[in-house]
Amino acid sequence: MRTAPLFLDADSVAQRLGYAPCREILRPAMIGLSTGAENPLLRSFIALGEGRTFALMPGNLGGEAGFGAKLVSVFQTDQGKTHDGLVILFDAQTGAPVCVADGGEVTRIRTAAMSALATDALARPDARRLALLGAGVQAQAHAEALTQVREFDEICLWARNPDQARSQASAIEAGVGVPVRVVQSSKDAVMDADVVCTVTGARDPILSGEWVKPGAHVNLVGSSGPMAAETDAALLQGSTVFPDHRPHVLAHGGEVRRAIEAGAFAEDQLGPEIGQVLAGDAPGRQSEAEITVYKSLGHAVQDLSAVAWLYETHGEN
Repeated sequence: MRTAPLFLDADSVAQRLGYAPCREILRPAMIGLSTGAENPLLRSFIALGEGRTFALMPGNLGGEAGFGAKLVSVFQTDQGKTHDGLVILFDAQTGAPVCVADGGEVTRIRTAAMSALATDALARPDARRLALLGAGVQAQAHAEALTQVREFDEICLWARNPDQARSQASAIEAGVGVPVRVVQSSKDAVMDADVVCTVTGARDPILSGEWVKPGAHVNLVGSSGPMAAETDAALLQGSTVFPDHRPHVLAHGGEVRRAIEAGAFAEDQLGPEIGQVLAGDAPGRQSEAEITVYKSLGHAVQDLSAVAWLYETHGEN
């Protein structure tokens, strides 16, 4: 008789999957993504109307680790962008589903943990000011995750909804113990920032490359499909852009696609994958003045590796 898959709800995921262990889970997963040939398929989308998308993200962890997919709905609401769904892990030997986990909570944690991993690899060691553009779930998660890899003296936060920005600022300050200042414009937030995270649901740029100071590091996170771009071509032109997965970013990275289509950026200008940097196969930051950009789309191996770890360690104290 087949055993039913282990089901992990949002609370179960949150209780066990912290940012620090998730960073260590993601490191080999991203190195494997950049050096292996197990994940040739791109994600697929079904449009469900304005601001609503359903996506299928397949992935193979290779060897005995398993394979599976993330099924996710991305909806833009008055409270921001939501990611809800399921991550389904299959056993590599039997082909049976062995674990189903809440996709929204896995996404919340692994997205911020991956940005923290990229920040640790690419940002200057002396980075002290963090700018958050957006006041949704990922703003809080990024503040929590990035303060584990850099000692920030101040966080500047901007969002299109001032009330939401103030509420989120209070929550972040209480959670991470770093002063949070709400500013009136995205420009004000990033002008003096050492690290910038865009975690919005914006369809069009809310960040200009002209505002980003030399030596800064930027995590482009909010745009997860080809129809939205959080920054302009000027940032791409003036920086080294490290994609999480080159084929996906070239096909679905809104910022990159728009710049290429406008003739302002070329495919060969895209830098190495972050996994290549983590493996030591490609350089990361090469000067103090270089602007580095991590373009996050999120790959299924991130979700699957996190769920595989949760499955393997289930029942441990």
